[in-house]
Amino acid sequence: MYTLQDLLHLMARLRDPEFGCPWDVKQSYATIVPHTLEEAYEVADAIERGNFDDLRAELGDLLFQVVYYSQLAREEGRFEFDGVVDGITRKLIRRHPHVFPTGDLYAPLETPRLSEDQVKQRWEQIKAQERAEKADVPEQLSLLDDVPTVLPALSRAAKLQKRAAQVGFDWPDALPVIDKVREELDEVLEAMASNDQEGIAEEVGDLLFVVVNLARHLKVDPENALRAGNSKFERRFRFIEQALRDTQRPIEDCTLEEMDALWGEAKRQEKNTPGCG
Repeated sequence: MYTLQDLLHLMARLRDPEFGCPWDVKQSYATIVPHTLEEAYEVADAIERGNFDDLRAELGDLLFQVVYYSQLAREEGRFEFDGVVDGITRKLIRRHPHVFPTGDLYAPLETPRLSEDQVKQRWEQIKAQERAEKADVPEQLSLLDDVPTVLPALSRAAKLQKRAAQVGFDWPDALPVIDKVREELDEVLEAMASNDQEGIAEEVGDLLFVVVNLARHLKVDPENALRAGNSKFERRFRFIEQALRDTQRPIEDCTLEEMDALWGEAKRQEKNTPGCG
């Protein structure tokens, strides 16, 4: 069975300037990023489908992305894969003092004495300290500085809100957020009445942002919730297509009312099928 060292050797061979793969040789950090994001989503997709054979393969693809970046850095004399492993191991030991109180990875395990809430609080304190240590000008450091801009918009909105909540800039519970959702929806309607396309886009953005806040207060991951909503829409729309295909009717010839009736039928069938919603 091949090992991680074999994968590292394979990557170096692929990048060999003379004998490697022409496609791999010409890649850079920036050109690999889209592939990394795609592989991460494919991991999530395999988990959602409960397909563990696919998950094993997709995790391999995602690992290969880390190996790829590490090889690029090795060629430039920046760092090597072992440095990546060392860095993440040290960070996780530092962030889990309740598990590694002496900082020794192999010390005998002890029963954690902190509650889950205390662990989360300590985790955030350690992360904040790390951010301050990395900042060139700590007094200008923002809580939001290291929230990646490349995150999916829903995930980034949730992270921004979570950071702000750490210093009390947050609603106390979900109910006032619902009022804010209604307020933002009214502002969308006002922009529509003015036929202000730029204003409509801005207000829709505000509405989406506050809906993410509602999801957060309800302890729902907004990205996962929308992915599930997408899957539900796709499943029901495919039902409509198949139902019309069975009756040999082109979907283009159907009215909205007819398609909506089939949509309702799809919902009724899902209610009687475990695991569908």
